[in-house]
Amino acid sequence: MTGVTKTRHRHNTSKGCCRTMAPTDVLHAGSQDPPTRKKCNIREARPSKAQGRGPPAVTINYRSGSRTVRLPPAFPAPPPPAPAPRQLPDPRRAPDRGRRPRRGRASARRGRRRAQLAAGAPCSPGDPAPRAPPAPDGGSHGTPPEAGPRAAPRGPRQMEPEPGPGPGDGRPLSRGLRSRSHEKTTLRRRKRAPHRSPERGGGRRGDLLGENIYLVLFTIALRTCNCFLVQTSFVPDEYWQSLEVAHHMVFNYGYLTWEWTERLRGYTYPLIFASIYKILHLFGKDSVQLLIWIPRLAQAFLSAIADLRLYSLMKQLENQQVARWVFFCQLCSWFTWYCCTRTLTNTMETVLTIIALFYYPLEGSKSMNSVKYSSLVALAFIIRPTAVIPWIPLLFRHFWQEQRKFDLILHQFLPVGFVTLSWSLIIDRMFFGQWTLVQYNFLKFNVLQNLGTVYGSHSWHWYFSQGFPVVLGTHMPFFIHGCFRAPRRYRILLVTVLWTLLVYSMLSHKEFRFIYPVLPFCMVFCGYSLNHLKTWKKPALSFLFLSNMLLALYTGLVHQRGTLDVMTHIQELRYNNPHKSAASIFVMMPCHSTPFYSHVHYPLPMRFLQCPPDLTGKSQYLDEADIFYLNPLNWLYKEFPNNSTMPTHLIIFSVLEEEINAFLISRNYERTAVFFHTHLPEGRTGSHVYVYERKLKGKLKKMKF
Repeated sequence: MTGVTKTRHRHNTSKGCCRTMAPTDVLHAGSQDPPTRKKCNIREARPSKAQGRGPPAVTINYRSGSRTVRLPPAFPAPPPPAPAPRQLPDPRRAPDRGRRPRRGRASARRGRRRAQLAAGAPCSPGDPAPRAPPAPDGGSHGTPPEAGPRAAPRGPRQMEPEPGPGPGDGRPLSRGLRSRSHEKTTLRRRKRAPHRSPERGGGRRGDLLGENIYLVLFTIALRTCNCFLVQTSFVPDEYWQSLEVAHHMVFNYGYLTWEWTERLRGYTYPLIFASIYKILHLFGKDSVQLLIWIPRLAQAFLSAIADLRLYSLMKQLENQQVARWVFFCQLCSWFTWYCCTRTLTNTMETVLTIIALFYYPLEGSKSMNSVKYSSLVALAFIIRPTAVIPWIPLLFRHFWQEQRKFDLILHQFLPVGFVTLSWSLIIDRMFFGQWTLVQYNFLKFNVLQNLGTVYGSHSWHWYFSQGFPVVLGTHMPFFIHGCFRAPRRYRILLVTVLWTLLVYSMLSHKEFRFIYPVLPFCMVFCGYSLNHLKTWKKPALSFLFLSNMLLALYTGLVHQRGTLDVMTHIQELRYNNPHKSAASIFVMMPCHSTPFYSHVHYPLPMRFLQCPPDLTGKSQYLDEADIFYLNPLNWLYKEFPNNSTMPTHLIIFSVLEEEINAFLISRNYERTAVFFHTHLPEGRTGSHVYVYERKLKGKLKKMKF
């Protein structure tokens, strides 16, 4: 087979250089005369590098006696583009799970079409032909737009090759394309899913609260289990400042402590649980167990949302790996486990603080919103006025870095503060019956007058030497290590923690729960510490998890559970006692040791030792509980001179039994129930709770209150 010979020749038309006839110089396919070539005396020479290479001269050879014209082969397909260098993903950013760019898909389609044309395979009738590279002489070897995908190249008339078997006998590929131009060809097209941007679509499919739905469900399920695994009492405020007030608001019986008569507390937080009680009452589902557990489950749900917001914030500020360690530290913290499902104002303060931090303008945050975070801070201030203490350095930093300071105060902080404070005034006006600013009364009593010392006082360094280390627990070494490893932009969180400890150290009355709102700030540094551990990482994680879980389970299931178990025994009196109207309860314990009507939900006559503080300024003031514990036996004989006024049931701690044993025998009391309370008894608190029941010899009169 005679092929096509290509020679390269430098033309010099001014001297009459020879030229080689191209295939386009043939007038028609039926011409009998072979193409002629013009002679010249100039010899062929290679072009120099300075002159460059001209267009290739093509000489067409014929077989003897053959009229078949050999066309030049199809223009070779351009080589595929070199692969782009692989870029390593940024470890601080989440992997991109979205659709690949459209431009890359188009380039891939064009490359596949070129490969199909080079191999002689047909393409879809609707697909455009690939664009050929420009010819060296300025022309184009491509297909004109009006010719379609299989139109002949633009130029002079070409000779039509004779039909034959195909490219196997040396025939051009264009013949194969023409012969199949009218065949029906169908290519399968790939189905494309509509691309949704996270910003426009409101998050990926399957997301909830901006996070993976499985992570959300796991967190809610964990906090729900946490709620049912906490069956102990912590402080009286988790009942007397929330559930007891809500029960009195809905069912019109119960007991309100002196703080409500002196208007030191607001009704905003109890109103949440009162709404739950009212809904249960309207549907006839106000059983005592639902009244106990539904408010706690609601608080557990809010705590789960706060945990997820902390995880989302750290994922924005750093990366998913750091966020996971912070999330792990938050979930396994024993004090968080112990407090996050309790109906305490400190728990709600902590929840609002975490969610507000999610919208706070930290460096690198993508969810900053001044109106949202200031609204949450204002709500936390209404619920518990001391909630503003951790936010003082944060608010000052925001104000200092804000360029439009006047707009920040006038258009954001002031409107938010006015709306929330007005809401608080209206709610308290409805229940107190007069206009009252409870936030000012609270700060005046606890901060300005420092009257909280009646409930105990500690030294100034108590938070640094005992309170803070106990709350952190085994997280303490990781917190210290994380303070040195965390970036500088997190110094504001460390300043907030230190500021809160210093301010609370100035107050005489100190409790562990007061510094609970800054505990999530500490978990940020603990997460950084775990992220930077290179050696001993698995032993450190095992130690952190096991030590915190042991503490959480012990404090949630064992320590100080007797005061709640005894209330379950009292609930049974309304069903088991045939003389329900004659039953009466007297709790001879330190004041507010047990819940009250919110855990009984029946108007049984009940009484406890009261301990209101002296607001008149007396120096030798003693409350009822103090007088009782000075001489319990004499106090009982004076309080109950005859049997007609005696209660049917007495509830005492085990440490009191020996002192009043003579009274119990003389009044025919017998111990009917014993409940374990704690392994660490101290002072007036014993290891067990005893229930004494009086053997009735007739129907007794009601106990006077």
